[in-house]
Amino acid sequence: MESSVENRTSFFHLHLISDSTGETLISAGRAASVQFHATQPIEHVYPLIRNRKQLLPVLEAIDHSPGIVLYTIVDRELADFIDERCREMGVPCVNVLEPVMNVFQTYLGTASRRRVGAQHVMNADYFARIEALNFTMDHDDGQMPDDYDDADVVIIGISRTSKTPTSIYLANRGIKTANIPIVAGMPLPESLARATKPLIVGLVATTDRISQVRENRILGTTPGFDRGDYTDRAAISEELKYARSLCARHNWPIIDVTRRSIEETAAAIVALRPKLR
Repeated sequence: MESSVENRTSFFHLHLISDSTGETLISAGRAASVQFHATQPIEHVYPLIRNRKQLLPVLEAIDHSPGIVLYTIVDRELADFIDERCREMGVPCVNVLEPVMNVFQTYLGTASRRRVGAQHVMNADYFARIEALNFTMDHDDGQMPDDYDDADVVIIGISRTSKTPTSIYLANRGIKTANIPIVAGMPLPESLARATKPLIVGLVATTDRISQVRENRILGTTPGFDRGDYTDRAAISEELKYARSLCARHNWPIIDVTRRSIEETAAAIVALRPKLR
Protein backbone atom coordinates (compact mmCIF):
# COMPACT_ATOMS: atom_id res chain seq x y z
CA MET A 1 0.00 0.00 0.00
CA GLU A 2 2.79 2.45 0.92
CA SER A 3 4.59 1.70 -2.38
CA SER A 4 1.37 2.35 -4.29
CA VAL A 5 0.93 5.74 -2.60
CA GLU A 6 4.56 6.71 -3.27
CA ASN A 7 4.24 5.86 -6.97
CA ARG A 8 0.97 7.72 -7.43
CA THR A 9 1.28 10.58 -9.89
CA SER A 10 0.56 14.04 -8.47
CA PHE A 11 -0.56 17.09 -10.42
CA PHE A 12 0.22 20.78 -10.36
CA HIS A 13 -1.09 23.84 -12.19
CA LEU A 14 1.17 25.33 -14.85
CA HIS A 15 0.07 28.78 -16.07
CA LEU A 16 1.53 29.94 -19.40
CA ILE A 17 0.96 33.60 -20.31
CA SER A 18 2.04 34.88 -23.71
CA ASP A 19 1.58 38.02 -25.77
CA SER A 20 1.85 35.83 -28.88
CA THR A 21 0.79 32.26 -29.70
CA GLY A 22 2.30 30.64 -26.60
CA GLU A 23 4.25 28.02 -28.58
CA THR A 24 7.57 28.99 -26.99
CA LEU A 25 6.13 28.71 -23.50
CA ILE A 26 4.40 25.40 -24.14
CA SER A 27 7.67 23.91 -25.39
CA ALA A 28 9.66 25.30 -22.47
CA GLY A 29 7.09 24.21 -19.90
CA ARG A 30 6.88 20.69 -21.24
CA ALA A 31 10.65 20.36 -21.60
CA ALA A 32 11.02 21.17 -17.90
CA SER A 33 8.02 19.28 -16.52
CA VAL A 34 8.93 16.03 -18.30
CA GLN A 35 12.02 15.84 -16.08
CA PHE A 36 9.79 15.31 -13.05
CA HIS A 37 8.15 11.96 -13.79
CA ALA A 38 6.18 11.75 -10.55
CA THR A 39 4.21 14.92 -11.31
CA GLN A 40 2.07 15.97 -14.25
CA PRO A 41 1.20 19.58 -15.16
CA ILE A 42 -2.33 20.79 -15.68
CA GLU A 43 -1.63 23.37 -18.37
CA HIS A 44 -3.49 26.67 -18.54
CA VAL A 45 -2.47 28.54 -21.70
CA TYR A 46 -3.32 32.23 -22.11
CA PRO A 47 -2.21 33.47 -25.56
CA LEU A 48 -2.37 37.00 -27.03
CA ILE A 49 -2.32 38.80 -23.66
CA ARG A 50 -1.28 42.34 -24.57
CA ASN A 51 -2.90 44.68 -22.06
CA ARG A 52 -3.92 44.87 -18.42
CA LYS A 53 -7.62 44.33 -19.18
CA GLN A 54 -6.83 40.97 -20.78
CA LEU A 55 -4.40 40.09 -18.00
CA LEU A 56 -6.69 40.65 -15.00
CA PRO A 57 -8.92 37.56 -15.51
CA VAL A 58 -5.76 35.51 -16.05
CA LEU A 59 -4.41 36.60 -12.68
CA GLU A 60 -7.76 35.74 -11.09
CA ALA A 61 -7.51 32.24 -12.55
CA ILE A 62 -4.00 31.89 -11.13
CA ASP A 63 -5.20 33.02 -7.72
CA HIS A 64 -7.99 30.42 -7.88
CA SER A 65 -5.61 27.59 -8.95
CA PRO A 66 -2.11 28.50 -7.71
CA GLY A 67 0.89 26.92 -9.39
CA ILE A 68 3.92 27.80 -11.46
CA VAL A 69 3.64 30.81 -13.78
CA LEU A 70 5.75 31.10 -16.92
CA TYR A 71 5.33 34.05 -19.22
CA THR A 72 6.70 35.69 -22.35
CA ILE A 73 5.56 39.32 -22.27
CA VAL A 74 7.79 41.86 -23.99
CA ASP A 75 5.95 44.89 -22.58
CA ARG A 76 8.02 45.69 -19.50
CA GLU A 77 5.18 47.42 -17.60
CA LEU A 78 2.90 44.41 -18.09
CA ALA A 79 5.70 42.03 -17.11
CA ASP A 80 6.37 44.00 -13.93
CA PHE A 81 2.66 43.84 -13.10
CA ILE A 82 2.70 40.05 -13.43
CA ASP A 83 5.76 39.83 -11.17
CA GLU A 84 4.13 42.06 -8.56
CA ARG A 85 0.82 40.20 -8.48
CA CYS A 86 2.52 36.80 -8.36
CA ARG A 87 4.59 37.94 -5.36
CA GLU A 88 1.40 39.03 -3.64
CA MET A 89 -0.22 35.66 -4.34
CA GLY A 90 2.91 33.78 -3.25
CA VAL A 91 3.29 31.87 -6.52
CA PRO A 92 6.57 31.47 -8.42
CA CYS A 93 6.79 33.13 -11.83
CA VAL A 94 9.49 33.30 -14.50
CA ASN A 95 9.82 35.60 -17.50
CA VAL A 96 11.19 32.94 -19.82
CA LEU A 97 12.64 35.22 -22.51
CA GLU A 98 14.11 37.97 -20.33
CA PRO A 99 17.36 36.20 -19.29
CA VAL A 100 17.99 35.22 -22.91
CA MET A 101 17.34 38.74 -24.20
CA ASN A 102 19.67 40.16 -21.53
CA VAL A 103 22.49 37.93 -22.78
CA PHE A 104 21.82 39.06 -26.37
CA GLN A 105 21.75 42.72 -25.34
CA THR A 106 25.00 42.45 -23.41
CA TYR A 107 26.83 40.63 -26.17
CA LEU A 108 25.47 42.68 -29.07
CA GLY A 109 25.65 45.99 -27.24
CA THR A 110 22.18 47.06 -28.31
CA ALA A 111 18.70 47.03 -26.82
CA SER A 112 16.01 44.67 -28.13
CA ARG A 113 13.07 46.05 -30.12
CA ARG A 114 10.58 44.34 -27.79
CA ARG A 115 8.29 43.64 -30.70
CA VAL A 116 5.31 41.39 -29.91
CA GLY A 117 5.07 38.26 -32.09
CA ALA A 118 8.20 39.13 -34.05
CA GLN A 119 8.95 35.43 -34.68
CA HIS A 120 5.66 35.08 -36.57
CA VAL A 121 6.14 37.90 -39.09
CA MET A 122 5.07 36.92 -42.61
CA ASN A 123 8.48 37.40 -44.21
CA ALA A 124 10.38 35.37 -46.79
CA ASP A 125 11.11 32.61 -44.29
CA TYR A 126 7.42 32.30 -43.46
CA PHE A 127 6.42 31.90 -47.10
CA ALA A 128 9.27 29.44 -47.62
CA ARG A 129 7.77 27.26 -44.88
CA ILE A 130 4.34 27.45 -46.51
CA GLU A 131 5.87 26.44 -49.85
CA ALA A 132 7.71 23.56 -48.17
CA LEU A 133 4.50 22.34 -46.51
CA ASN A 134 2.60 22.43 -49.79
CA PHE A 135 5.41 20.54 -51.54
CA THR A 136 5.58 17.95 -48.76
CA MET A 137 1.85 17.26 -48.74
CA ASP A 138 1.88 16.90 -52.55
CA HIS A 139 4.75 14.40 -52.34
CA ASP A 140 3.54 12.26 -49.45
CA ASP A 141 3.64 8.47 -49.78
CA GLY A 142 5.25 8.37 -53.21
CA GLN A 143 2.97 10.89 -54.92
CA MET A 144 4.15 13.08 -57.83
CA PRO A 145 7.47 11.27 -58.39
CA ASP A 146 8.54 13.26 -61.45
CA ASP A 147 9.97 16.24 -59.57
CA TYR A 148 11.93 14.68 -56.71
CA ASP A 149 14.90 16.79 -57.76
CA ASP A 150 13.01 19.82 -56.43
CA ALA A 151 13.05 18.32 -52.93
CA ASP A 152 15.59 19.16 -50.24
CA VAL A 153 15.13 15.76 -48.57
CA VAL A 154 13.60 12.47 -49.71
CA ILE A 155 12.75 9.97 -46.96
CA ILE A 156 12.34 6.29 -47.81
CA GLY A 157 11.29 3.44 -45.55
CA ILE A 158 8.90 0.55 -45.05
CA SER A 159 5.45 1.11 -43.59
CA ARG A 160 5.29 2.56 -40.04
CA THR A 161 8.76 4.11 -39.89
CA SER A 162 7.31 7.62 -39.31
CA LYS A 163 8.02 8.91 -42.81
CA THR A 164 5.01 11.24 -43.07
CA PRO A 165 5.17 12.93 -39.63
CA THR A 166 8.93 13.41 -40.00
CA SER A 167 8.40 14.94 -43.45
CA ILE A 168 5.79 17.37 -42.13
CA TYR A 169 8.02 18.37 -39.21
CA LEU A 170 10.88 19.12 -41.60
CA ALA A 171 8.54 21.05 -43.90
CA ASN A 172 7.52 23.23 -40.97
CA ARG A 173 11.18 24.22 -40.80
CA GLY A 174 11.16 25.20 -44.47
CA ILE A 175 12.68 21.95 -45.79
CA LYS A 176 10.89 20.54 -48.85
CA THR A 177 10.51 16.86 -48.10
CA ALA A 178 9.13 13.95 -50.11
CA ASN A 179 8.64 10.44 -48.75
CA ILE A 180 8.43 7.11 -50.56
CA PRO A 181 7.31 3.75 -49.18
CA ILE A 182 9.62 0.79 -49.66
CA VAL A 183 7.72 -2.34 -50.63
CA ALA A 184 9.64 -5.58 -51.06
CA GLY A 185 9.91 -6.54 -54.70
CA MET A 186 8.75 -3.17 -55.98
CA PRO A 187 11.40 -0.85 -57.49
CA LEU A 188 11.70 2.74 -56.37
CA PRO A 189 10.77 5.43 -58.92
CA GLU A 190 13.41 5.92 -61.61
CA SER A 191 13.23 9.67 -61.00
CA LEU A 192 14.77 9.10 -57.55
CA ALA A 193 17.94 7.64 -59.07
CA ARG A 194 18.21 10.67 -61.36
CA ALA A 195 17.76 13.19 -58.54
CA THR A 196 20.98 15.02 -57.68
CA LYS A 197 19.78 17.79 -55.35
CA PRO A 198 18.04 16.10 -52.40
CA LEU A 199 19.48 14.26 -49.44
CA ILE A 200 18.00 10.75 -49.63
CA VAL A 201 17.78 8.98 -46.28
CA GLY A 202 16.31 5.66 -45.20
CA LEU A 203 14.39 5.15 -41.96
CA VAL A 204 14.38 1.78 -40.19
CA ALA A 205 13.34 0.42 -36.81
CA THR A 206 13.50 -2.88 -34.98
CA THR A 207 11.22 -5.69 -36.12
CA ASP A 208 9.44 -5.73 -32.76
CA ARG A 209 8.81 -1.99 -32.83
CA ILE A 210 7.32 -2.02 -36.33
CA SER A 211 5.18 -5.04 -35.56
CA GLN A 212 3.85 -3.34 -32.42
CA VAL A 213 3.00 -0.13 -34.26
CA ARG A 214 1.34 -2.02 -37.09
CA GLU A 215 -0.74 -4.02 -34.63
CA ASN A 216 -2.07 -0.78 -33.19
CA ARG A 217 -2.72 0.81 -36.56
CA ILE A 218 -6.35 1.37 -37.49
CA LEU A 219 -6.66 -0.49 -40.77
CA GLY A 220 -9.07 0.28 -43.57
CA THR A 221 -11.05 -2.17 -45.61
CA THR A 222 -8.64 -2.52 -48.52
CA PRO A 223 -9.67 -5.58 -50.57
CA GLY A 224 -7.16 -8.41 -50.34
CA PHE A 225 -5.29 -6.86 -47.40
CA ASP A 226 -3.36 -9.52 -45.48
CA ARG A 227 -3.07 -8.44 -41.86
CA GLY A 228 -1.02 -11.53 -41.03
CA ASP A 229 1.84 -10.63 -43.37
CA TYR A 230 1.61 -6.97 -42.34
CA THR A 231 2.33 -7.72 -38.67
CA ASP A 232 4.32 -10.95 -39.02
CA ARG A 233 7.79 -10.47 -37.60
CA ALA A 234 9.50 -12.71 -40.13
CA ALA A 235 7.90 -10.78 -43.01
CA ILE A 236 8.86 -7.46 -41.40
CA SER A 237 12.43 -8.66 -40.96
CA GLU A 238 12.59 -9.38 -44.70
CA GLU A 239 11.17 -5.92 -45.47
CA LEU A 240 13.83 -4.30 -43.33
CA LYS A 241 16.58 -6.40 -44.93
CA TYR A 242 15.38 -5.27 -48.36
CA ALA A 243 15.26 -1.61 -47.26
CA ARG A 244 18.78 -1.77 -45.85
CA SER A 245 20.11 -3.40 -49.02
CA LEU A 246 18.57 -0.63 -51.13
CA CYS A 247 20.23 2.05 -49.03
CA ALA A 248 23.58 0.22 -49.05
CA ARG A 249 23.43 -0.17 -52.83
CA HIS A 250 22.95 3.57 -53.34
CA ASN A 251 25.07 4.68 -50.38
CA TRP A 252 22.09 6.40 -48.74
CA PRO A 253 22.40 7.01 -44.98
CA ILE A 254 20.11 5.09 -42.62
CA ILE A 255 18.56 6.35 -39.38
CA ASP A 256 17.13 3.93 -36.82
CA VAL A 257 13.96 5.54 -35.43
CA THR A 258 13.18 2.85 -32.83
CA ARG A 259 13.88 5.05 -29.82
CA ARG A 260 13.75 8.44 -31.52
CA SER A 261 10.96 10.97 -31.37
CA ILE A 262 9.88 12.68 -34.59
CA GLU A 263 11.84 15.75 -33.49
CA GLU A 264 15.00 13.71 -32.88
CA THR A 265 14.72 11.97 -36.25
CA ALA A 266 14.27 15.32 -37.99
CA ALA A 267 17.27 16.75 -36.14
CA ALA A 268 19.40 13.79 -37.26
CA ILE A 269 18.35 14.39 -40.88
CA VAL A 270 19.14 18.11 -40.63
CA ALA A 271 22.57 17.24 -39.21
CA LEU A 272 23.26 14.98 -42.20
CA ARG A 273 22.57 17.66 -44.81
CA PRO A 274 25.80 19.70 -44.51
CA LYS A 275 27.89 16.54 -44.11
CA LEU A 276 26.74 15.18 -47.45
CA ARG A 277 27.14 18.40 -49.43
